[in-house]
Amino acid sequence: MLKTIRTRLAGFEPRRFPSDQPQASVLIALTDHSNDPEVILTKRAARLSTHSGEIAFPGGKHDDTDPDLLYTALREAEEEVGLSPKEVEIIGPLGQVMSKHGLKVTPWVGIVPKDVPLIPNPDELDEVFTVPLSFFMQEHRYCFDEIRFRGKTLYVPAWDFNGHIIWGLTAYMLVELLNEGLDANIPMKPRPEHKIRRW
Repeated sequence: MLKTIRTRLAGFEPRRFPSDQPQASVLIALTDHSNDPEVILTKRAARLSTHSGEIAFPGGKHDDTDPDLLYTALREAEEEVGLSPKEVEIIGPLGQVMSKHGLKVTPWVGIVPKDVPLIPNPDELDEVFTVPLSFFMQEHRYCFDEIRFRGKTLYVPAWDFNGHIIWGLTAYMLVELLNEGLDANIPMKPRPEHKIRRW
């Protein structure tokens, strides 16, 4: 799988859209299991004011002191799960998306060692865990959630992995990784921000 992902994403041109909204980045970290890599996910702390209890990729808002958005994703991953930037081989970005809180989010795909230690930051997370990519490729395991976003209805895949519901923006970014990196052909309607003229 990893070889296919590397090859396909090398020629991928991710969507970009103009926006003056604040920016954020997330890291879609895949373990280097060559046949069935696992994706690193987190469960946000239940006491947080936003996204509490939700399943997400490591990531967060871009700081003025961050030199670029990739730095943001790597900094946040280190702060949240103790993942050193030195352990991450970046493959490239996926398409930008707009969060429900008005953040323009850039996802970055990276490869990490399968035995890399992950320690959840208790101030931000209740848990960090991994899911094999093959789990998301099994069509019968996912359903579609109906989500209202900017007056539009979106149908987004949702997965239940050991009681963790993976949905929303996280699911959308996962689908783009699976479709573009592995030709999974999971149906997904374009998001409203992707109908804006590209840069």
